[in-house]
Amino acid sequence: MRVSALFFMLFIIKVQATLPDFMLLENYKNQDVSGWVMSEKLDGIRGYWDGKQLFTRQNKVIQPPHYFIRDFPPFAIDGELFTERNQFEKISSIVRSKKDKGWEKMKLYVFDVPNAQGNLFERLAVLQDYLDKHPTPYIQIIEQIPIKTKQQVKNFLQQIEKQQGEGVVLRNPHATYERKRSTQILKLKTALDEECTVIAHHQGKGQFENMLGSISCQNHRGIFKIGSGFNLIERRNPPPIGSIITYKYRGLTKNGLPRFATYWRSKKE
Repeated sequence: MRVSALFFMLFIIKVQATLPDFMLLENYKNQDVSGWVMSEKLDGIRGYWDGKQLFTRQNKVIQPPHYFIRDFPPFAIDGELFTERNQFEKISSIVRSKKDKGWEKMKLYVFDVPNAQGNLFERLAVLQDYLDKHPTPYIQIIEQIPIKTKQQVKNFLQQIEKQQGEGVVLRNPHATYERKRSTQILKLKTALDEECTVIAHHQGKGQFENMLGSISCQNHRGIFKIGSGFNLIERRNPPPIGSIITYKYRGLTKNGLPRFATYWRSKKE
């Protein structure tokens, strides 16, 4: 019995040890990004292929149909599962579903090869070499555009948002793949947004009596409340404790917490 228990514990430890850690984005705050590169920030579901399985950012295994991953490489690639702009809910539904429907329109748009050597372009070249020999319609390398001026970045953001895109990602192409929130990869949007974990529900008052009034949330900035942005359906059926939500905000307070945080949507992965 003790041997079985020990084996189970070692198995769990081994599984946990193989779960990927992700490079996460910081916000662009007018830093000098000359010599960096930029690309469109795709509003899809993060997809990390470890060479055998596909994971979400919350380390949940994604189960696409076999044809989708049949020609994926035997090494790790990091990207975004995406179909087209302004379709986040549909993309999320396809990824969460155990059915094959919808995957034929999906691609993993790759922005890095985490374990490859060299700079960003050299790492992506490893994937390109593989795809030249093993082509698949379900992987696409995201184009990285060299940045020359801040005005170029501003113009690119306006162009993306005019087409209903989410925003822009700025990367230092000479940086390594860091498995943490990194200052070497930045996001730029007109409206700021971040994710947090729901840790408590608070009862509403007045017009929201017997419904959700607000939630307490936690992320790398700390613990804070969000009380606006919910519709009546969401107030009657609030995002569960432990779930991930996305909120919008307008800068930070002097204590480093989100200012005017407003609920946007649940991260259903």
